[in-house]
Amino acid sequence: MIKPSMTFALLTAAAVAGTLSAQQAGRGGAQFPGGTNPDGSLRPSAPVTRLFTQDAYTEYALLEPGSASFRIRFLPEETRVGATELVNATRGGSEGGDVEVYDPRTGKPLEFTYEAQASDPSTHEIRAKLPIPVPEGGVGRVLIYKTYKDDRTYMMNGDDIVWVRSLSGYRLGVLLPKGFAFISSNVAAQLATTTDGRLKLAFANPSGQSNPVTIHARRTQAAMPPRPYEDMFFDDIKTLYDIQSNGERINVEQTYSDYRKGSVAVLDTLQFLTLQKIKVVDLDTGKELPVTRNGAGGSAPLAVPITNDRQSAHLKLTGTLVEGARITNGELVFDMTLRGMRNTVLLPEGWDLTGSNQSGTIGTYRNRTFVAFINLNSENNYRVTIRAVKNAK
Repeated sequence: MIKPSMTFALLTAAAVAGTLSAQQAGRGGAQFPGGTNPDGSLRPSAPVTRLFTQDAYTEYALLEPGSASFRIRFLPEETRVGATELVNATRGGSEGGDVEVYDPRTGKPLEFTYEAQASDPSTHEIRAKLPIPVPEGGVGRVLIYKTYKDDRTYMMNGDDIVWVRSLSGYRLGVLLPKGFAFISSNVAAQLATTTDGRLKLAFANPSGQSNPVTIHARRTQAAMPPRPYEDMFFDDIKTLYDIQSNGERINVEQTYSDYRKGSVAVLDTLQFLTLQKIKVVDLDTGKELPVTRNGAGGSAPLAVPITNDRQSAHLKLTGTLVEGARITNGELVFDMTLRGMRNTVLLPEGWDLTGSNQSGTIGTYRNRTFVAFINLNSENNYRVTIRAVKNAK
């Protein structure tokens, strides 16, 4: 389905290619296996082809010191059309238990099993039955709560606590036990005090690769008034700006979860993007929702009203823009203020990227170059300018 077209010109040199082939033959790996070799050197990974990362959210709440246990809140997704269950494995060496599984759309419990894998008895897995098979144009999702016990991850250093874990998740949160303050954290993160007086880190792992996190904390008698900053990394909004071949039109696709209580979803995006041909789809069912315009904004009715904190609506908003991109003197320029944590700009086929004023990862999707931005700052908007030229081939 996805056809990566990026190549590494450097590897076409005969000497390098020969050396690489010999190394691969000796190691028995594919061309781009990723990971490390036995000597510790890095193996090249495959070219980037995913338009977005950070789809799943994971929160770790550290339980009482000495318990070696932490409570996990996990929001994974299943995209395979027709799938009837979502499988979530317990990491080897961690004892899992106290599992709860819910339907994020209704907030109601879902049927699940939790048992050892047939191929590896040391690893357990949750098999959650989805409310309906994943529909065409939709996404299956579940809300999982589980407790892990792992003394290699959560340990004591005298009276202090230490939590160390290699996280390959994307959007993440870590909560200290009440009455503890940070001594050290090796990841750049938001820091907030929750309404019940616990300290929480919130951060993203842009690469999606293994990210070792180490936290040290100590007991404190300090009074900590609530400072519940909005966890910007819990927000799963992602927006694709798909520039069409002549640069005069941009197809926009935005997916997100709305947790606001009520029976109507307010379409905030319409207040800052002047979209035409607007369409809203309920991703839980794959069904289109009617849109009511209200001045510069709009709304869509929800089939299941949101009444509690376990519920959310999972929506896809699409439309077209006739501003934001132009071709001048043979150069394609995309120039817009983007909002939210995840934004990806997809160039037309046959255009090569020459400049980007913001930090982003570069990849290729169906023979088209894209730039993916992850906003790690609390400010919700930032200006992006991208330039590209036509490939002469």
